[in-house]
Amino acid sequence: MNRLTALSIASLYILFETLDMKAQEDYRFDFGGGIGMTGYLGDANTANLWQHPSWDVEVLFRYIATPRWNFKTNFYVGGLSGNSADMTNVFPDNNSYKFSTTFYELGEMAEFHFFNYGMGETYRHLKRFTPYITGGLGLTAWSVSGHGGVAFTIPLGLGVKFKLRERLNLGLEFLMKKTFTDRLDGPDLADPFGIKSSFMKNTDWYSTLTFTISYEFSKRCATCNYKD
Repeated sequence: MNRLTALSIASLYILFETLDMKAQEDYRFDFGGGIGMTGYLGDANTANLWQHPSWDVEVLFRYIATPRWNFKTNFYVGGLSGNSADMTNVFPDNNSYKFSTTFYELGEMAEFHFFNYGMGETYRHLKRFTPYITGGLGLTAWSVSGHGGVAFTIPLGLGVKFKLRERLNLGLEFLMKKTFTDRLDGPDLADPFGIKSSFMKNTDWYSTLTFTISYEFSKRCATCNYKD
């Protein structure tokens, strides 16, 4: 009877250890995509970011460095538009300008979670939900009225993540993107007041508000009990 009891305790211990190891598995990478809306601020819209909202689609790939830090590569395709006739400002000779374009953006971002993000591993105080801040560097290409351009951008923003299941993540992210160009809204709006802007001082910004879903893969340590 004592041997049977000992075997039962040992079996339960092995079972709980196995479940605990499974709960503690984590992954190196995260891949997914999202859809959302864009806004524009520039010479054709100086006040209301959402005056002429448009669309965006995102594909993303993350390296999960730690529960607090992720590094993301993202590719956006989206639309931007504006119409100076909606503004109170008046251009010389009462001219008005409008534009629309499709942009393509490749970016590298760092994400810092406010909480240790994940499931399981209670000793690490993991949370299924976390807000985060993010920033990085991007490269954007566009074309307006047959005039194309490429410029660097600095995206800065914030977001929230929720772990729906162990490897499935939902997210909502808002980014404002400073562009190093004054021609995002077309050549007609590059210098509407006859005042030249420098490389650093321009008026073209755009934003993305994107809902994402992503899936984690590649176990951090599939054949041993050590995690780097």
